[in-house]
Amino acid sequence: MKLTYQGKTKDVYQREDGNYVLKFKDDVTGVDGVFDPGANTVGLSIEGAGKAGLKLTTYFFEQLNKQGIPTHFIDSHIEEQTMTVKPASVFGKGLEVICRYRAVGSFLRRYGLYAEENQPLDAFVEVTLKDDGREDPPITKDALAMLDILTKEEYETLKTLTQQIAGVIKDELAKKAIELYDIKFEFGRNQETGDILLIDEISGGNMRAYKDGEYIEPLTLEKLFFQLK
Repeated sequence: MKLTYQGKTKDVYQREDGNYVLKFKDDVTGVDGVFDPGANTVGLSIEGAGKAGLKLTTYFFEQLNKQGIPTHFIDSHIEEQTMTVKPASVFGKGLEVICRYRAVGSFLRRYGLYAEENQPLDAFVEVTLKDDGREDPPITKDALAMLDILTKEEYETLKTLTQQIAGVIKDELAKKAIELYDIKFEFGRNQETGDILLIDEISGGNMRAYKDGEYIEPLTLEKLFFQLK
């Protein structure tokens, strides 16, 4: 396989058949050694984080595929920390799409004049540019269209898929008495059909989840989720 990209938490390899393999690493995003799923730098390395992230990702992608929600997932090998996926093209130079159920993180930092910490939000969706140098700035539907990153119709598809997928994950976590506060997704276009599909991962590293009002670290989330199944 050919190494095509080295990311913060995953490396990407291209297979001869045109599909790709994601190698999950133990690095997680954060600042000064503190985990933060909204951060755009690697803050620390947690032994076992890659395997834990892949295990949750596999579970959730399989659930989404069963429900007919488009994803790039093909299969995974947990012990090898790898996942095989369909080829997909990102929007522009990459977007992140966040679904928020409570006011925490960057939402609270931006809107703290009006928002109270942990106040409920109605599956609020926001899109940010993947741009580390500019700290992943939020971008509006109109600006996305004006800059030819995606059309207004594609934005609506993106928003609908985000709320649908987040709802599935929220419900799955709720079965274990775990509350989802927010979650970050990435999407792309299927290179064969042009359809929008979910890419990247769904793990403790890109969400904030709480149990009994206490934040659950990514590695703990995986253990807790499967222990309670």
